[in-house]
Amino acid sequence: MNDAVSIAAAVREGKISAVEVTQAALNKIAARDRQLNCFTAIMTEAALADASRIDQEIAQGNDPGVLAGVPFAAKNLYDIAGLTTLAGAKINAENPPATEDATVVARLKQAGAVLVGALNMDEYAYGFVTENSHYGATHNPHDLQRVAGGSSGGSAAAVAADLVPVTLGSDTNGSIRVPAAFCGIFGLKPTYGRLSRAGVALFSTSLDHVGPFARSVRDIATVFDILQGADDRDPVCTKRPPELCLPQINQDISGIKIAIADEYFARGAVPEALAALEQVAQALNVKRYVTIPESARARAAAFVITASEGANLHLDKLRSRPQDFDIATRDRFLAGALIPNQWYLQAQRFRRWYRDRLREIFADVDIILAPTTPIPAPLIGQQTMILDGEEMLVRPHLGLFTQPLSFIGLPVLSVPIQRPNSLPLGVQIIAAPDNEALILKVAAVLEAQGVVSATTK
Repeated sequence: MNDAVSIAAAVREGKISAVEVTQAALNKIAARDRQLNCFTAIMTEAALADASRIDQEIAQGNDPGVLAGVPFAAKNLYDIAGLTTLAGAKINAENPPATEDATVVARLKQAGAVLVGALNMDEYAYGFVTENSHYGATHNPHDLQRVAGGSSGGSAAAVAADLVPVTLGSDTNGSIRVPAAFCGIFGLKPTYGRLSRAGVALFSTSLDHVGPFARSVRDIATVFDILQGADDRDPVCTKRPPELCLPQINQDISGIKIAIADEYFARGAVPEALAALEQVAQALNVKRYVTIPESARARAAAFVITASEGANLHLDKLRSRPQDFDIATRDRFLAGALIPNQWYLQAQRFRRWYRDRLREIFADVDIILAPTTPIPAPLIGQQTMILDGEEMLVRPHLGLFTQPLSFIGLPVLSVPIQRPNSLPLGVQIIAAPDNEALILKVAAVLEAQGVVSATTK
């Protein structure tokens, strides 16, 4: 019983108390997190107090919520009342504690989930590896010598190590999907604006998404349904009424038109990554291919927008306290600050063109499949990798297949591929905006077939 839905059912039925579940999670964190370094803060007293209140609600005959007693944790760029919001930065440690929870954190707590702590990440979410120079590297549970991915590395590793069943992360260019793939779990990047970002430290305002990690499609769907809903505190949050995904995940998908992304998405990956994609395609009997034009240019434009917007948010500190940044983060921000305005504007114009091309493709296709990462998790500290016979830098190229999709805010789920005795890999299931339910239906079929499944270590 390590999935969220089963834990909540057992707590509501009185088979186990929320305090017992929470204490067990805290014990696992105490036993394993020194090796993994997922957590930057553990909220023992607050978590046990919240769990005790849930048990009292049950004793009084009240329903404490869909996720009653389920432990969860949030990337440390989410506001958590009583904790300082670090966003992975040394500078932010000087700030006062947050006075209220981020909207999505509050929604999980309102559903009965118990917050046990905050999770490690790349500084200011600018990275794919979670090798944080201030708070240390997060280690991949499948191989402690390897990265967990980033920037939501602590979030992915905590779920993969079975420390908690659910975590929250964020995704700008792949920061949910890359660590989900490396750690062998499910990671959902919803449609841009579908979930509230209120109370979240932003990195790139026009690219940032928030979303969940879990070890099953059912848990992802359950959490996503809870997190949905308009929020006036976030100006980009949709007013669209929530569409519940959980009731749809076991429906027939025979009428869904699925295709494989070719050309750009079929190059620059190790054979194992392409084999993982083929494994999914065969299970779904997919033989159709689609070409997403100019994806390399989309990735280049995403780099321009990310660097420009990120640098703009941190200009004052870059001027006054450059020595307190992670060196790699600082240098990328400084480069972003020097990007000419016309480059940024041209990148935004291209973004509209690219979005229109995807609309045309989705007029004829419902789902697109693509690899999540070009390689399995690299070693901590690894600087280069070989792709297509060419030596490339590791850090910027881990988002090779994720950046062109978040660039225009598409919903994407990275699903973990069954690879016994091998490092995890992921495949992206992609749909048109606001079609998360469609993605989760396809993922549930793959999970039922045993083609995709999370592995804990």
